[in-house]
Amino acid sequence: MLLIYTPNITSRIKYTFKLIFDNILKTEYNITSNIDEYRNHNACKINYSRTVIDLNEIHISPVNLLFESNIKQQQIRVTEWENTKIFFQTENANSSLPFDLFAASFYLVSRYEEYLPHIRDKHNRFKPQESIAYQHGFLQKPLVNVWIQILADIITDKYPDLKISEKKYQFILTFDIDIAYAHKYKGALRTFISYLKLLKNLEFKEMVCRTKTILGLIKDLYDNFDYMIGIQQAYNIPTVYFFLLGDFGTYDKNLSHLNLKFQSLIKHISDYAEIGIHSSYLSNTKPEFILKEVDRLKCIINKEIKKNRQHFLMLNLPSTYRNLSEAEITDDYTMGYASEPGFRASICSPFVFYNLNMEYETNITVHPFAYMEGTFAEYQKLKPFEAQEIINKLIDDVKKVKGDFISLWHNHSLSNEGEWKGWKKVFEETVTYGT
Repeated sequence: MLLIYTPNITSRIKYTFKLIFDNILKTEYNITSNIDEYRNHNACKINYSRTVIDLNEIHISPVNLLFESNIKQQQIRVTEWENTKIFFQTENANSSLPFDLFAASFYLVSRYEEYLPHIRDKHNRFKPQESIAYQHGFLQKPLVNVWIQILADIITDKYPDLKISEKKYQFILTFDIDIAYAHKYKGALRTFISYLKLLKNLEFKEMVCRTKTILGLIKDLYDNFDYMIGIQQAYNIPTVYFFLLGDFGTYDKNLSHLNLKFQSLIKHISDYAEIGIHSSYLSNTKPEFILKEVDRLKCIINKEIKKNRQHFLMLNLPSTYRNLSEAEITDDYTMGYASEPGFRASICSPFVFYNLNMEYETNITVHPFAYMEGTFAEYQKLKPFEAQEIINKLIDDVKKVKGDFISLWHNHSLSNEGEWKGWKKVFEETVTYGT
């Protein structure tokens, strides 16, 4: 068993070591602050202090971050070491690494920088441009996983008998159902208003299309659910669907949760995949709405709801996770950016969220996603083949570190019509390449 020495066992240290050694490397370990116990340990050991204790040890010299209990601006200088970006460099010549891997990992995974003063976008979201990952060109790298793999290699080289059971690569599909149908089942008032807008703009072709859809003469553009289920079954892919059940508003425009056709769709999909709540835009300013929306979904499928993704990827730390915890949500899939692909927390493995304000490990497991299709098509205006190149590179990097590759799609983007022409092929090629 691995024994880790540190002079002061803080909650940050316990969290970080659990993330690395328990969750990712699946290695038995203990932490001690007793130097005699450490000296007398004759097997694998890591010294996380500034002083060398045993010549036959792995020595990681620390910076102060994991021994602190406050939030303050950190001195960060990003450099390159063996083709890998690093920060929190240490000058200790005896250290097995030139930087404090544990503190750097904690800084990124805890989203420390999101607690510091920063500029938000028009939806009050943390902007990717504010992150050190974006500023230093490693946003599209699961850097924490890369570092952990380097540490694992150092451990196995020195202690080849130590068992390290790394997690296996996994490809996971997720779908956000913001608007289940383009035209069907909208109700008389919403349909009438939509016709008035089309008439005002002289969009007669669209009026004909809408009428044929409502009459059942042609398929609704957003009704791609059988296709989505077919793909996940053909490739045996773990899949989660997140349904928006918030009250109708400026940014929440799905069908009413009372709509029987909508309820039938949700029940149908729950027979084939996991279902989560897509907490509404409004729930970010009215957190009591999360409880209401979770209860609506629970009543429809008659199952406990434990998974969530925020609509518009509205994630404010730590308040969002506090609100989700109060709604008994245990797994969240919001960790990512709307305007940039990549890894917001620089990790592609699930991790438990650490509340920096309160200095404790929460009961929320965070599942970071690698990209949203709308990032490429709507935010960055890329062509499908340009997006495919980025996606394949992301998949390659996640495979290398045996992480979870999670993509975010919508039912409407698979219509292969209009602005989404060609994106169905991207979806299919991503599934083929990633599985």
